[in-house]
Amino acid sequence: MTAPVRSRPRLGVFKFASCDGCQLTLLDCEDELLPLAADIDIAHFVEASSDIQPGPYDLSLVEGSVSTPEHLERIRRIRAESRHLVTIGACATAGGVQALRNFADVAEFRATVYAKPEYIETLATSTPISAHVPVDFELRGCPIDRGQLIEVITAFLADRRPDIPNHSVCFACKRRGITCLPVARGIPCLGPVTHAGCGALCPAYGRGCYGCFGPSASTNMPAMIPLLRSDGMSDEDILRFLHTFNVHDFAAIEPPGELGEEGADS
Repeated sequence: MTAPVRSRPRLGVFKFASCDGCQLTLLDCEDELLPLAADIDIAHFVEASSDIQPGPYDLSLVEGSVSTPEHLERIRRIRAESRHLVTIGACATAGGVQALRNFADVAEFRATVYAKPEYIETLATSTPISAHVPVDFELRGCPIDRGQLIEVITAFLADRRPDIPNHSVCFACKRRGITCLPVARGIPCLGPVTHAGCGALCPAYGRGCYGCFGPSASTNMPAMIPLLRSDGMSDEDILRFLHTFNVHDFAAIEPPGELGEEGADS
């Protein structure tokens, strides 16, 4: 008796408000992606192919934040068509740098940027995908790490949990033998409160971590703020340091009142 032919798992890759950098990370996998492509059916990936197939999908990778009314409807539809949904990158996991609008008047931004603001439909906030639908896993980074991306894809297709570290960048510095920049050189660094994943890329070149992978699981911001001050940063400098790619997440853990009235309103 001939065994039934097992259909290949179906992968969907979707974009919301973002720069496309995390999707390009998947395309840049090249040698790693080719063997994987033989075992899956890439059913929806506009960045890579015009051959778009409808759902359902075994695994959906979502890049970008929810920033427009259309996004709200589309992410719910994608969630309903996906067995597993994984968000990739700072925009999808934390709202991205565009979440700076959450602390200001978006109407003023719109009028400043666009000649015809009345034609632009947008939400007052830029929010992570998890704020609207259940998410099975969040892969952090701006952009994401290609090795971690392949691990996440293979893990979900094999029905196991991805083996992604949940510690801070400081662990990566220790493993690479990198001298601690704040201790040795007084350089401000968010490594102690930032999720690992970049391989301590910036500290390896003498530049303090600026938090592109978002807060780590063991973030201790009340202890971090005085350290940044001791390295010569003003409260305004600290706010700018934190309010970049992962402003939504870092702002959520800033000590109340620690940075004064400016910290509460910015």
